[in-house]
This record gives sequence, structure tokens and C-alpha cells, in this order.
Amino acid sequence: MTVINARGRRLKHWGAALVMVAPLLGMSGVAKAAPDGFAPATHPETAKLVDELVAKGLDRDRVTELMNQADYSQKVLDAMSRPAEGHLRWDQYRAIFMKQSRIEAGVKFIAEHRETFDRAQAEYGVPPEVIAAIIGVETFFGKHTGTHRVIDSLSTLAFDHPRRGKFFRGELAAFLQLTIEQGIDPLSIKGSYAGAMGYPQFIPTSYQAYAVDFDGDGVRDLWHNPVDAIGSVGNYFARHGWKAGAPVVSAADGPGTPPSSVTFNKTKKPYMSVSALEAAGVQVADDVAGNTQVIPLALDLKQGYRYAVGFDNFYVITRYNHSHMYAMAVDELSRAIKRRLEDGGAG
Repeated sequence: MTVINARGRRLKHWGAALVMVAPLLGMSGVAKAAPDGFAPATHPETAKLVDELVAKGLDRDRVTELMNQADYSQKVLDAMSRPAEGHLRWDQYRAIFMKQSRIEAGVKFIAEHRETFDRAQAEYGVPPEVIAAIIGVETFFGKHTGTHRVIDSLSTLAFDHPRRGKFFRGELAAFLQLTIEQGIDPLSIKGSYAGAMGYPQFIPTSYQAYAVDFDGDGVRDLWHNPVDAIGSVGNYFARHGWKAGAPVVSAADGPGTPPSSVTFNKTKKPYMSVSALEAAGVQVADDVAGNTQVIPLALDLKQGYRYAVGFDNFYVITRYNHSHMYAMAVDELSRAIKRRLEDGGAG
């Protein structure tokens, strides 16, 4: 999932480093004073978490040792409190991702893993350029996977986020269970400030649910293995209802000010018919049946708005990150990569 941060380029996977936040977050809060720490002997909520993990079969001493080494991070709480998506216009947000360097890197990434992308499309129905665009938006194809120790980020958010503590306690438990069961040192894993990890920036519960061993080596490795990452993004989309060959977005024309009778930019299943939208003054450019349900989009620019409509596959992209601008960025980057490939790019 990806959440752009005010530092300039979070991007969830962000910045020269990350700018996004792995499938599915989009939250903010006010930071609290730093606690004494996460030692189970002194932090009752941590002790409860240890008990929960022991009940799932993990070793008490090992989990206790790990939590004793988790550090509180005020930087994480600060980052969560100022998501930049709410402060950027669409044209500003788009500019972060639609650079020639990212497009060319996407073309190269597909060329380097062409067999894997083709296999993922055959198995999951998701085109190479769409999978590549997700990984490109999230981590610039694995270059920027995060600088925060995941155990620190998730421990801080689990016990000190003012609104989403329960959610992050679940992510922390999943992270510890995942890494311990796979024989990976939890203290060595770095990711986004919200705990997203690897090439595709999966949060731990998404890793558990959707990561696949796409190269058949017996390990689901999204941290170092682009083959597993490609397959896992395809699996994630397929499991959320991606329709092979179906459109994502269609352009539209509308008035200078979005009609008040239309609810725009809601990242839920398509909820308005094309005929109703056109009756309100927004005309869909492509030939789409009037009874087709769409997501009306009004993207703010420096001057005016850009209109579009999202279809079912647009909604699927928002299951990865609940932001209409994120989904638009993925769609535009995927189209740019596809055009470059068709024009004779690598691969």
C-alpha cells in the first residue's frame, strides 16, 4: 500500500526512499509521548502480545527477547500524522511517478523478467505492465524498499498509535510469526514507516495471505526475490477480483466545477451508472453502455479538473492502496510502460 508523505516523496515505498505505504493504509494521528519501551516485563500490552504469539506456537523466550530489542520511534508516529496525499493536487502527485526514468526502469524490469511476467499473466490474468507499475510506484522496482526497522515501526504503532493500535498489533503479531517461521531475523528487516516490506511493500498480513513462492524454491521471499514479488502482486490482484482484458479507466469531459449531484473519487465498488453521470454533465469519452457502473473521478489540477471514470479493475487497484490518486498513478504508469514497449523498448 502507498501513502505519500509530506517529506517530499514518501512514497510508500518512497523518496529517494519511500513514499508509499503498502496495500491498504491511509491513516493519521497525533503522536504521544515516548513510552519507557516495549519490554514485556514493564509494558502490559506487549506482554499480552507475547501471550498471543505463544498460543500460536511461538517460543516465549524468543518472542520476549525480540520485543525487548524493539525501539520506540517518534519519527514513525510523526510520519503517520502527516500523509501528503491530502495536500497534493493530482498533477503534483502524478509528477512523482510519471518520470521518464521510472518508465524506462519499468521497461527494463519487464525485459529482465519477461518469462516471469508472462507466466504471471497466464496464471492470474494481470498484464505485465500493471504488475510492473505497482512495483514501480511502490519501490522503484526494488530500489527503495524502506529504511525503518519493521519491528520498531510496528511496535510503536501497535502500542502508541492513537486510533489504529489494534490494527497494528495484528500486523506486529503477523510480522513476528512470519519471520520466525521462515527462519528470518526480525531485527534485520527494514521497510516503510507503516511496516510495509519488500519489492511490493506488502504489510505482514498481506504477506501471509497473498505472497506466493513463484520460483518454486520453497520460500516466499518478497524482500530479495523479484520473481516471487511479481507472482505475489498478480495473485493479490486476482484474489481481489481482477478481470483479465477488462478496462481500468476511461477519460471523460466535464464542467469547470464538479457537479454537486455527483459523488466523486470514492474508492468503493463502482456505484454510479454512465447514463446518470452523463445526465449530470460528465461525458465518458469511450463507448460505454449507459447501465455500466463506474467510479466518477474528478482530479484537481492547478487550473480546473481532469475527469475520468474507473471500472471494476480500478477498484481492484484501490484494494492495494485505498487512494484514487494512487490507482490513477498506477494506471498511467502502466500505460506509459506499455506504450514504450510497443514502440520498441526492451523486451
